[in-house]
Amino acid sequence: MKLSSRMTVRLAAVAAVAALALTGCTNASQQGTTDTPTGTAAAFDPSTVAKDDALIAMLPDTVKSKTTLTVGSDTSYEPAEFLDKDGQTPIGYDVDFAKAIAATLGKTAQVQTADFSSILPKLGTVYDMGLSSFTITQERSKAVNFVSYFNAGVLWAVQKGNPKGITMDNLCGKKIGVQTGTVEEDPDVSDRSKACVAAGKPAIQIISLKNQTDVTTRLVGGTIDAMSADSPITRNALAKTNGQLEPLGAVYDSAEQGIAIAKTDLAFATVVEKVMNKLIQDGSYMKILNKWNNAEGAVTQAVLNPAAKS
Repeated sequence: MKLSSRMTVRLAAVAAVAALALTGCTNASQQGTTDTPTGTAAAFDPSTVAKDDALIAMLPDTVKSKTTLTVGSDTSYEPAEFLDKDGQTPIGYDVDFAKAIAATLGKTAQVQTADFSSILPKLGTVYDMGLSSFTITQERSKAVNFVSYFNAGVLWAVQKGNPKGITMDNLCGKKIGVQTGTVEEDPDVSDRSKACVAAGKPAIQIISLKNQTDVTTRLVGGTIDAMSADSPITRNALAKTNGQLEPLGAVYDSAEQGIAIAKTDLAFATVVEKVMNKLIQDGSYMKILNKWNNAEGAVTQAVLNPAAKS
């Protein structure tokens, strides 16, 4: 394993983002298998965050003049970013971070639902920020600025009681569910499948689905044997499926996730780094993570463009 965590843009998309940089340029309830989403009871009130005039003064003119920060997010990834019971309102800890950042800068956040692979190429044009559980990788870091804000690893799950006897050592030939475009899909499960073939065993049947909610639903229904996802997402699925699932093994391959900002917007990214550290220091950051039961992934400092794993 090289990485953990949320959706990697496939090679063609990464190349497209890099080219842009060089030129300057569902449903989130578990679809009938779970309780309703966490909902507005856990929503974050941005009015609790104080505006910081000193940080506002540091904003580049292109951002300072805006009243709204537009944020791209794939809202199918509960509890990080997903849709409320109305099927329209984005909620989750990433959404709350977007609101808190905007409030600190005297603005409001408009979180727009987007396909994950479309977000990075549109930074600086359509979106001011991307907040969608992006794992910070070397390839992505060549194309965009990242401000680290969360740690996540990989955690697998199986049906309660593990009736099919799945282990991390007998995955060959099994049906494994992943969300399309995630590093769980490639390189993790795909590399495991190649190892199976090299050993003369059946390849893993990789069931790649667009939405994580669909993967969870398939596992509960028993049409796949196991699933692999980011640790906060798997833990949320365990909690929301009323005891129908259980973890397989332990969390591994922890990696940092980052707020994505266009490569050309370094000045804005510098301010966002300062905002996140202020939210960490004043306690707003932990309040958000605690509301969404994900304090385990907290960081003690946000860092602009940290060293990334390969």
